[in-house]
Amino acid sequence: MFRAIKEDIDSVFSRDPAARNIFEVITVYPGFHARLVHRVTHALWKIKLKWLARFLAFLGRALTGIEIHPGATIGRRFFIDHGMGVVIGETAEIGDDVTLYHGVTLGGTSWKEGKRHPTLGNGVVVGAGAKILGPISIGAGAKIGSNAVVVKDVPDGATAAGIPARILDEAKKVAGFNAYGIGNDQNDPLSKAIHGLLGHSMVVDQRIELILQQLEKMGVRVEEERATADKFDPNYLNKIVD
Repeated sequence: MFRAIKEDIDSVFSRDPAARNIFEVITVYPGFHARLVHRVTHALWKIKLKWLARFLAFLGRALTGIEIHPGATIGRRFFIDHGMGVVIGETAEIGDDVTLYHGVTLGGTSWKEGKRHPTLGNGVVVGAGAKILGPISIGAGAKIGSNAVVVKDVPDGATAAGIPARILDEAKKVAGFNAYGIGNDQNDPLSKAIHGLLGHSMVVDQRIELILQQLEKMGVRVEEERATADKFDPNYLNKIVD
């Protein structure tokens, strides 16, 4: 037990440069407190003292702002940064060296009994506000971008971002993952693709206009073609995407 607690403290120093000393970690880090409470409540849960486990977990949530169900299984060196608003469901399984930021939900999508919550492999990092829902698996070393909504499995080492989350390719992995927020260059991949198509269509329209101008100089009547083009509002798709 004491060895595991020491590992938890060491994990804070390795992942949070703001941590200055052990006393500070023990006294003012809610993620550390939530992990301590869960160790006790999980032990009570396994010996069938479920009401007491739930009651202590309730007190832990009031103290830390972090809700971890006593039935959840959590590995070693688990770290919750900031922590407020984190929710971890009953059948969630978390591997070793996992990091969660504030506002993360490991939730279910069904009221049926059995496995309802996600499984996170070793070394997973989940950005602030991300929602991982259902009995899905997040592979070892995967990264989930902030505010992503993940409803499908994520393979080992992949980076997922967006709503719903999509796997980013190698060229976009670094730019696509952000632990705290979505910047202007980190939109939903589908939205980015649509904007790219819109930009391409504008270039095509400009080329068509040049062709029509040349045809007019040659004496060809192009009024009907211009009328058809004018009926399309180029801002319509932009409004839908935005």
